[in-house]
Amino acid sequence: MFKNLMVYRIGPTWQAHAQTIEEALEKQVFVECGATQAQSLGWTSPRGVPHAPLVEDIGGHFLLKLMLEQRVLPGSVVKRRVDEMAARIEQETGRKPGKKQGKELKEQATLELLPMAFTKQSSIRVWIAPAQQLLMIDAGSASRAEEVVTLLIKALDGLNLHLIQTAEAPAACMAAWLMDGVPPAGFTIDRECELKSGDEMKSVVRYARHALDIEEVRQHLTGGKAPTRLAMTWKDRVSFMLTDTFQIKKISFLDLAFEGRDSPEKDEAFDADAALATGELSKLIPELIEGLGGEHDFLAAGAALAALPPAPLEASAPDTPALDAAPWD
Repeated sequence: MFKNLMVYRIGPTWQAHAQTIEEALEKQVFVECGATQAQSLGWTSPRGVPHAPLVEDIGGHFLLKLMLEQRVLPGSVVKRRVDEMAARIEQETGRKPGKKQGKELKEQATLELLPMAFTKQSSIRVWIAPAQQLLMIDAGSASRAEEVVTLLIKALDGLNLHLIQTAEAPAACMAAWLMDGVPPAGFTIDRECELKSGDEMKSVVRYARHALDIEEVRQHLTGGKAPTRLAMTWKDRVSFMLTDTFQIKKISFLDLAFEGRDSPEKDEAFDADAALATGELSKLIPELIEGLGGEHDFLAAGAALAALPPAPLEASAPDTPALDAAPWD
């Protein structure tokens, strides 16, 4: 259901209602690319069933799905067509196309070739947890998640989001856990991590399927390298990779998470998977935030800053007597 999550805090004034969200997203429903359209972006059914709702309410958790379709048009194909067109013009006029005409030929070639290009689809899941005032985006990169955030804020009136920042830096916490071998309660350290130096060399050391409670790892840490990724498991139920920017990657649900659950029928598989994912992760995420010192409270920090007394004005320097103007020769 979810593989990579970026976690956002929803502003306190916005109230999540499935019907309101549904009506807003209906204005941006996904439509396949037209013949000369390079890409198309829009909302579609999370269940993957035609004409199904755009918002699925699973136990009070709202699931959305953003679909992106792109026409795959390799640059080498466009260049070959532009070269053919330029050669014909040169043969007919005796002159090679200039820079401006070359740009126009590229645009013309692209429009000509787009209808013949294959299309590629990808999707991004969005999970809203109203009770916790959290919104999660299943995106592999921060830039792609921010694109989704921009679309959501435009679509949903009054929605305000900010990426959750923890009171303590994830890199510093991961380093401490690796140094003393004591992660937060309920979490264990697995056998994969990445360490990176902060100097201009940007040297990187990666461990995969390797014990991390060894002196070599501690030497890298004392030598100035900081963890950028660390594989962990929560209560033997969910394994994941934590990054230094508080992204939760490579999410995998373990056997213990499935205990006591009946095998769902095909038609009920979506509901069962969604209930499992939201149920487990809605407990894991708050505990992980707590393990990183809790959430940084922007409102409290702003209020504390505003309450500080104004800084005293610096004493002004005494007036400097004006110099007599030098006489003109």
